[in-house]
Amino acid sequence: MSLENRVYSVLVVSAAKNFNATLTTLLPESRYHPILTSPSISATKRIIAEREFDFVIINSPLPDDIGTRFAIDTCNSKNAVVLLLVRAELQAEIYDKVAEHGVFTLPKPTSKPAVTLALSWMASARERLRKFEKKTLSIEEKMAEIRLVNRAKWMLIHELKMDEPEAHRYIEKQAMDRCISKREVAEEIMKTYT
Repeated sequence: MSLENRVYSVLVVSAAKNFNATLTTLLPESRYHPILTSPSISATKRIIAEREFDFVIINSPLPDDIGTRFAIDTCNSKNAVVLLLVRAELQAEIYDKVAEHGVFTLPKPTSKPAVTLALSWMASARERLRKFEKKTLSIEEKMAEIRLVNRAKWMLIHELKMDEPEAHRYIEKQAMDRCISKREVAEEIMKTYT
């Protein structure tokens, strides 16, 4: 799927109504949906606990916090890409704190072209995260299959008095002869002997 066809969910964390109104004009619904707003870090924590977002845009400072720690925590614990807008005089200092955690920063005041460019960077970063998510899921599935096959081998060793190489060959041969996965053979063995 090309990036033009991708739709991103967005959480805007900002107490400034003018900022929210201006930003939403840069987020067409055909590309960004849903778009939720939150006026504070504490309210945002409740929202983010209930659902995932592709993008989290934080307009700092907020009534209950500057937002730096929240931005870092969100990048580290969620699969969201975070953009932190900070006052221009603080941008370099905050950038040094958050960049290593993957947080994008943008100085305020900013322009529409700068925000549009930042959104394109965020889309690129989110797609890279999606690839890592798929690889991680694939590895986790493979590890689960290996654990299941090992438990089935143990069952064969215990119940049929096979040694480990015999149990391994048995599972592989059953899978090849029946054109099914080793996982399916292992599941059948587990059902039979438990």
